[in-house]
Amino acid sequence: MAKKQKSAFVCTECGADYPGWSGQCNQCGAWNTIKEMKLGGNKASRENTGYAGIRSEVHLLSEVDLAEAERISTGLAEFDRVLGGGIVKGSVVLIGGAPGAGKSTILLQAIAHIAGLLPVLYVSGEESLQQIAERAQRLGVKTAGIKMLAETSVQQICEVLEDERPQVVIIDSIQVMYTADSDSAPGSVSQVRESASYLTQYAKRSGVSFFLVGHVTKDQSLAGPMTLSHIVDAQVVLSSTDDSRFRVLRADKNRFGSVGELGFFAMESTGLKEVKNPSAMFLSRAEKPSPGSVVTVLWEGTRPLLVEIQALVTESQYGNPRRLAVGLDQNRLAMLLAVLSRHGGIFTGNDEIYTNVVGGIKVSETSTDLAIMVGVVSSLKDRIIPYDTVFFGEVGLNGEIRPVANGHARLNEAAKHGFKRAIIPKANKPKDAIKNLQIHAVSNIQEALGVLAEL
Repeated sequence: MAKKQKSAFVCTECGADYPGWSGQCNQCGAWNTIKEMKLGGNKASRENTGYAGIRSEVHLLSEVDLAEAERISTGLAEFDRVLGGGIVKGSVVLIGGAPGAGKSTILLQAIAHIAGLLPVLYVSGEESLQQIAERAQRLGVKTAGIKMLAETSVQQICEVLEDERPQVVIIDSIQVMYTADSDSAPGSVSQVRESASYLTQYAKRSGVSFFLVGHVTKDQSLAGPMTLSHIVDAQVVLSSTDDSRFRVLRADKNRFGSVGELGFFAMESTGLKEVKNPSAMFLSRAEKPSPGSVVTVLWEGTRPLLVEIQALVTESQYGNPRRLAVGLDQNRLAMLLAVLSRHGGIFTGNDEIYTNVVGGIKVSETSTDLAIMVGVVSSLKDRIIPYDTVFFGEVGLNGEIRPVANGHARLNEAAKHGFKRAIIPKANKPKDAIKNLQIHAVSNIQEALGVLAEL
């Protein structure tokens, strides 16, 4: 009697498993996304993967080789920065982004550079080889040494890899790949998970480095199961700023480097070009100063970044004043307004307040607290903040201004871009003076507002 094949019910949006069908996923809240998936797969196929019967050896942790991982440069310094210094041998990197962001472009530029040093393979499952060749010609990249393959079966791809022996492989994209181990259709949760797991196993055993191109959903998160993020070694996302000419590459996960690192590129007719000075990109300010415009210094990954924060305070036309934060935490804005009212004596309960980070970058750290409050006061009092002044510092609930990390490096970045004054936490005041930079160290909101009145 034939054994009944087991099945599971999986959400196609987030990958959550359920014992039975349900109309709504309890994990992500999506409706009509729970589908039945067959489990078990083809036994014969699993036995032909090349890994059946291989037993792993047990090692003492103290005996593990701690030699620094060998890295391969992509030829793009900003890309290498996000990856933690380059491509690690045997690593799997998932790169996502909206359609047209430049995922295939940046990978084609990178692999063209690597092809001059090591054997590479570009596997296309969506575009034809002719389309990729036309893009390469349009970008002006060197195509010599780039081997191409049009295939969607991961088993067939790994067989080709055994023959060609490349060191770096691009899979474009993981959503169209399939494995014979799963009976579901390509693009489903189980197919994406099994295909990524199969390629990751091959990467770890052979030392081949993989780039997996991933699609994104309508909310700009990577499509597929959440387990996909756990399988890969690094996950990077390429997105555009408010200015469509620029692209930002950020690392959401990296086992070989820091998380939160950013790389900046400019989209040109010849592909993505590195932006060597990203602070200048976000400081393209108006010629005429205006109230509510304040400059602060962020710390993104391993470097400082100057950005402009704008605030607009206007009289409310309705009974319920609106607060809107673009690129900032909405709840933190409400907290800062409460602190400003309680400890600064500035009441904004009847005003509508809008804040925005210029350039489309999203701010997650608290070092912008002081700059946000100064911007609100500047707009409320209709006072212009001098262009050569920079602010940073975290604000506590008692009105104290707390220090932030890497304060000296932030001040050096401000001085390098011509700023003459800096209002910072007292604990961040450097021991030695910084050339051409006047530093005002404050310990609470009252002191900061006093310095602001003298500008």
